[in-house]
Amino acid sequence: MAFFGGGALCAVITAVCISVAGREAADLANSGFLGGGGDWFLDQGLGPILGDFELVEAGTAFAIFAFLPITQLSGAHARVDVFTARFSDKAQRWIDAFWAIVMLLVMLLITSRLFAGLQDKHRYGDTTYLIQFPIWWAYVACFGAAIVACCVSAYCAALQLIGKPTNAE
Repeated sequence: MAFFGGGALCAVITAVCISVAGREAADLANSGFLGGGGDWFLDQGLGPILGDFELVEAGTAFAIFAFLPITQLSGAHARVDVFTARFSDKAQRWIDAFWAIVMLLVMLLITSRLFAGLQDKHRYGDTTYLIQFPIWWAYVACFGAAIVACCVSAYCAALQLIGKPTNAE
């Protein structure tokens, strides 16, 4: 799943770079620096990518959800264990199990709200403003990744409850 998120993030970065370069090139063509040749570039469609921020929004949201499963599985979420580092191993395991369950519950809540949002966006046919991209498509991608994150969170919580370490430990 993280590979898909990385691919989406690379695509978003590429789109932003192309859009910024196109915007700057269009500004140069409009400046008169190129003389009459600037009009030819503009006629060829030189400029920013239409709706680039809409693509960035959808791609970044998916990338975040796609990274959640591997982050949970590897225990790479931010931790503040200044006080708990002094606790016994058993106490630390119970604390880890508690937070694994909290993560599962939060992921279930987020996933259920994503599904409700997906249904609303699909029912009303909402699209983005500029490129008329159906918003529910982004919700489907995020919802799928969120389901995987829920499964991984449940797996990690189960491991913590039976006292078996995850890959991070």
